[in-house]
Amino acid sequence: MEPSLRAEERMYNKMWHQAQEALNSLLDKESQKLVEQEKNQVYIFQMLATFYIKYVQIFRNLENVYDQIVHPQKRLLIRKILDGVMGRILELKNEMVELELSEFHYFDDILQDLKLAPQQLDIPIPKYFLKEKMEVIKERQKILAQILADSGLDATGMKSTVKSMPLERAIKLIQIAERARQGRLRALFMKQIYLQEYRAKQARLLGEKVADAGAAALRIQKVWRGFHQSKRTEKEREEEMIFLGMDPPPLFNQVSATIIQAEKVDLLRCQVQLKHEEDYREALVTIKSDLQQIEGPDIKESLQEQIRQWFIECRSLTGSFPEYPNVEEGGSAVIFSDKTPEQVIEDIVANQVEEEKSKKKKTKGKKKKKEKGKKIIKEKPKEEEEEWKMSPSVFLPSMEEGNNLYKDMWMNKDESRNFPQDYDEELIKKEKRKEVEAEIRLQVDELMRQELKNLKLAVNKEMELPIKAGKKGKKKKGRKGRRGKKGKKDKDLTADRTIESLFKELVEEGLLIQAQKVNLSDYIGEYSYLGTTLRHVSIEPMPSLLDVRQLITLYGILPLGSAAVHEKAPLVKSLLLAGPSGVGKKMLVHAICTETGANLFNLSSANITGKYPGKSGLQMMLHIVLKVARQLQPSVVWIQDTEKTFYRKVPNTEKRNEPKRLKKQLPKLLKLLKPDDRILIVGTTQRPFDAEIQSFCRAYQKIILVPRPDYASRYVLWKQIIQRNGGVLTKALNISCLAKVTDGFTQGHIVKVVKSVLTDRRIRQQYHKPLTPVEFIPLIASMNPVYKEEEECFKNWYAKTPLGRKRVLSLTVGGKEKEMEKGK
Repeated sequence: MEPSLRAEERMYNKMWHQAQEALNSLLDKESQKLVEQEKNQVYIFQMLATFYIKYVQIFRNLENVYDQIVHPQKRLLIRKILDGVMGRILELKNEMVELELSEFHYFDDILQDLKLAPQQLDIPIPKYFLKEKMEVIKERQKILAQILADSGLDATGMKSTVKSMPLERAIKLIQIAERARQGRLRALFMKQIYLQEYRAKQARLLGEKVADAGAAALRIQKVWRGFHQSKRTEKEREEEMIFLGMDPPPLFNQVSATIIQAEKVDLLRCQVQLKHEEDYREALVTIKSDLQQIEGPDIKESLQEQIRQWFIECRSLTGSFPEYPNVEEGGSAVIFSDKTPEQVIEDIVANQVEEEKSKKKKTKGKKKKKEKGKKIIKEKPKEEEEEWKMSPSVFLPSMEEGNNLYKDMWMNKDESRNFPQDYDEELIKKEKRKEVEAEIRLQVDELMRQELKNLKLAVNKEMELPIKAGKKGKKKKGRKGRRGKKGKKDKDLTADRTIESLFKELVEEGLLIQAQKVNLSDYIGEYSYLGTTLRHVSIEPMPSLLDVRQLITLYGILPLGSAAVHEKAPLVKSLLLAGPSGVGKKMLVHAICTETGANLFNLSSANITGKYPGKSGLQMMLHIVLKVARQLQPSVVWIQDTEKTFYRKVPNTEKRNEPKRLKKQLPKLLKLLKPDDRILIVGTTQRPFDAEIQSFCRAYQKIILVPRPDYASRYVLWKQIIQRNGGVLTKALNISCLAKVTDGFTQGHIVKVVKSVLTDRRIRQQYHKPLTPVEFIPLIASMNPVYKEEEECFKNWYAKTPLGRKRVLSLTVGGKEKEMEKGK
């Protein structure tokens, strides 16, 4: 390993140890708070928010460590803890939503107490989502592109048709262009001759005066000193602005050599990671086979001796040989799991003595317990209504288990000899020894069962009782019944077809489309810095664009990317993005697919018109979509303009298209989705008020209101989009002015204006003619913004949704109570 890699390995190990310390202290605090009960809602939210923020910091560090560390066994443990932390973040988010009855939360005061910047709240997307299945994603994209190209549906590959031109017309055009070029050159040449003659004429007129050399030199000096001083003043002013932090330093936007070197080291680390993982997988096989050959015979012999001793001792103490446990029960491992043969025999004797005594006591005890249980059940609900208690976590046990493994194995381990950070052979032996012992135990159990039969025949002359056959028969009947039920539920309509053929059919029908390569970080915005302040004054703030981005990460990307998180975390099957046109709803859908490598199915009403006609055709279409989505998960099912599916009254112009085809089928599709199906249904709408609200909200579990950008977000948007399109920011371009003028305009408007202004010709002219705000204003003036009335319509509609109604009720009913508490 190179010295730079070794130094970074030390740094990432240190980061891991620090993250584990923070996690350990946080788990201790959580275990205390799980028992406590609280009534004060403000205190409860602050506690949950503090845990949430701290878990996010641990998540950021662990994600970075997992991506860069090269030790294969450490990475397995870090991955387990990382998934646990991700799941816990989703659980805490769910708790906060249920407590505050709002999808958006603001942590200004808590961030200030913890001395953290708002940027540290941003939840990173783990890089392993794409890294670990990059080959599969690339292969799938190739197949998709090939099918699109073969069927002629590839919009990107289509070339614009060129009209044919007659030869005479082509020659005439070339002649016109050539004559124009010659005319321009002749005009330039004539201009130079004219200027030369004019200068000669002026020299003749002024030649009569005698030129004073001293006066000429003085004039030259004045001009030069003025020019030189102006340049010096300008330079000093720039230095002062840089010193005050008002302007960026020179070469600020250029990538430094250290960053380039760090990227090279990262690539090397990835290669080392892959090599170490391959070595680790090979070692798992080779070490196991070595253990079977070397230690296998000794393990077999010791197990046989242990079981024989158990036979003899049981016979001498109880007078009969014991019953050997079945394979289903666990065999001899059930008896000798954590005990020596002597302890096992003591337990047998003690059980026989106590069996008769405890029979009467158990019957009396059960009756008393039932009576007590009934009384407790009646009393508990009253206490629960008054006091809030944190719901039990599914991910805390896995995190605690991972934390304990870290303490036992890695916390104080001396790794000075493991210079290349390769796998630890002793740890593999410890794990594989258990596997080898379990495999050998199965073989030994078969032998010892036969030996026990022979002993019973020889000593007691006992025969096998034929009771087990009846039990097996009963079990078989139960299984048959279950299979019959499953067969009815999971009826496969395309059992005779392969996934490849179904995939191809969906692509050709235009139901499976190619997602645009858009990262979630491209959804530019700024944080809402006044959220908590506004809520203290009883004003509900509009969410910022980064709040929306965070929800997309939590509800869409993290569960789809990690199977372990999706199975146990609060399940989000469907997501609705509602907002005016141009706020980036479509972009967010494509970003979910890009960040998780998910397939994108388009089931918009306009896209499914005329495809798979009839009731049976619709059933077949949904069956194929669900089957392919499950086999090639993660998958996103996108329904654009989803309000059309739930129209109150279908317009006459759209009746032919049957926009309400999916209205009854969509709830059924949601019921079919299970926790292990990484499939997300995403709907986008810009007119949610046209839909029937009850069925609309029943279909979509989470509703996210995507707002128009505020001033801070518009400022960042103008700056970033101009730079991305080749623009140069100068003092002549007042970004703050543009952000104020474009109040009400969306991201789509800003992108459209910037692209139309920054043509190739205008980009080349920037050095001599810098950009000014006046160039952008005329185009903005020709567009229609999102007026406050439209924004109020979205707010009023959201207040009618289930969560919105609960929020309004809590503010109206609980608002007076909160004011009374503050007054006290």
